Parts: sequence; structure tokens; C-alpha cells
Amino acid sequence: MIDFRYHLVSIVAIFLALAVGIVLGTTLLQDPAIRSAEEITRQLTADKQELRGQIDDLRSREQAGDAFVTTLTPELVTGELTGEQVLLVEAPGAGAAQREATQEVLADAGATITGRLSLTEKFFDPKSGGVLDGLAGQLKPAEMTFPTPATAYDKAATLLAATVTTTDPAVAGTPNTATASVLGGLETGGFVNLDGDPAKRATLVVMFAPDIPYEGENAETQAAAFVSLASGLDAGGKGLVVAGTIPATEAGGTITAVRDNAEVAKRVSTVDSADIPAGRVVIVYALREQLAGAAGQYGTGAGVIAFQPVMPSPAPTTSQPSPSSSESGS
Repeated sequence: MIDFRYHLVSIVAIFLALAVGIVLGTTLLQDPAIRSAEEITRQLTADKQELRGQIDDLRSREQAGDAFVTTLTPELVTGELTGEQVLLVEAPGAGAAQREATQEVLADAGATITGRLSLTEKFFDPKSGGVLDGLAGQLKPAEMTFPTPATAYDKAATLLAATVTTTDPAVAGTPNTATASVLGGLETGGFVNLDGDPAKRATLVVMFAPDIPYEGENAETQAAAFVSLASGLDAGGKGLVVAGTIPATEAGGTITAVRDNAEVAKRVSTVDSADIPAGRVVIVYALREQLAGAAGQYGTGAGVIAFQPVMPSPAPTTSQPSPSSSESGS
């Protein structure tokens, strides 16, 4: 029979084996494990320093490239928009710095900025849709008809297009007397803020997209409102470019919403690089392309066709033979 003393010896043997294992593990295996961990740490530190150096180099190159383009910008755009009146439309969440920098480049291109129309959060709030719909009906001229069916945003876009845009150079820069009360009514209603004199009709529009995509249950409605306004303003003038940044090309972004709408994307151009100097030059080129009746999606985000529009080929020049060459040929 197996007595209690046998069990006791077995238990002692087990604990003794565990103790020996622990001692061996902490002595024989300690140094190799520590050396391995130290080697991995050294390698990771070296990799981190290398990557940081690469990032610093890329940033330096980017800054140098931006400075180079900024210096050349007046030469790159000069005369491209001479004689054109441009309205700036700013959605809530659009970057003010991008708009201000773009405005300078538009001036370099020869355009006249009529003013800025800043849309408020209320404009895009679905809860205010009924109020906006009713206000559009009150402010429209008697002879104006809205498309059927039309949302409140479609009606607002039609009304605003008649008020702030035109395709006729003869009336560009002058107010539309038939819609004289529109901007004041929308401003009083809390839907827009005005800067400059946007009532002086523009031939072109630059519409600045929010930097952050719409989220939540109203995201689709808000993005659709932006697209409706862009489409309406484009139809009222000679062209429109939506300008923004890469986040606006993500899900819920307004540039994505424009690009995903096949019918609107045929007429409205987008540029998703408005936060860099080269992108602001592209905005000017995209406006020029709009004047020629074409549109495109430009930048580096999803849905682009190229970084910039195709530049037109310079007109061929006829070289005249020099007197010396004529004499030598005779």
C-alpha cells in the first residue's frame, strides 16, 4: 500500500523540481534573453531614427517645392482669368487659410473677386429645410419657376444662381434687380453671411468644401445639399470649381459626393489639393478649363483623373529666315 509518507515525498519532489527549473531559467536563460531584447531594442531605435531622418528629408523637400511654386505662381497664372468675376462660396468647416491663399492666386490670374458668400450650419441643417423652402418661395421673382421635383436646396441653389452668377459678360459685376432682396433675406434668416458684394454677379465660382467629412444620420442629406448648391451655381455662370483637401475625398466628404454624382461631375470640377501652392494653381487652371466648357476631377485623392488639367499646346510660331541665311541660300 501507498502510505502518507510516499505522498509527502512525491509532493516535495514536485516542488523541488519546480524550484530547480526556476533557478535554471533565471540563470542559464537570463543572459541570452536579455541580450536578445537589447538587440531588438537597438534595432528598433536605429529604424526609428532612420525613418525620422527620411521624414525630415521629405518635409524639407516639400517645403522647398512649395516655396518654389509660390515664387513662380504669378508667372504660372498671370492672365489666365483676366476680365472674369469670381465669387467665393464657403461651406461651414472650410479652411480660411486655404480660401485666403486661393484668393491671392485668383488675383494674380487677373480675376476680380466680387465677394464671399459664407453658408451657415443652419443652411445644411435638415431641421431648417422647411424654413429654407418657404423662404425661397417668398424671395423668388414672380417669373421664376423651380425644377420639379425640387428639394429646398435645389430651390435655394436656383435662386442664388440667379442672384450671384451670370453667363453674360455685359452684366457681370452688376446686381440682378429682379433678385435684389434674396441675399438680404437669406442673411436675415440665418442661412448665409456676406462679405464684399456678392450681389455683383460673377461669371465663375470657387466653392470651398468642409475639411471634415459629414458624419451621422444627416451626413447624406448634408452632402446632397452641398452638391445641389454646386450644381445650381455652376448652371448659373460660366463654371464652378469645388476646392478642398484630401479628407473631403473620404466617405461623407463633399468632394466625394460631387465626384460620385455622374451628372454633376460632368459639369463641375473639383480640386482636392487646395492646401498646397501647386493645388491653388490647379484651381486657376480648372477655372480656365470651365470657361472652355470642360470639367475634370483633379488632385491626389480618390476619383481624380489627373493632378491638373491638360495644358493647351502653345500656338506654333512661324520663324522668319535671317538675312544671313537668306544671303547664304542665294
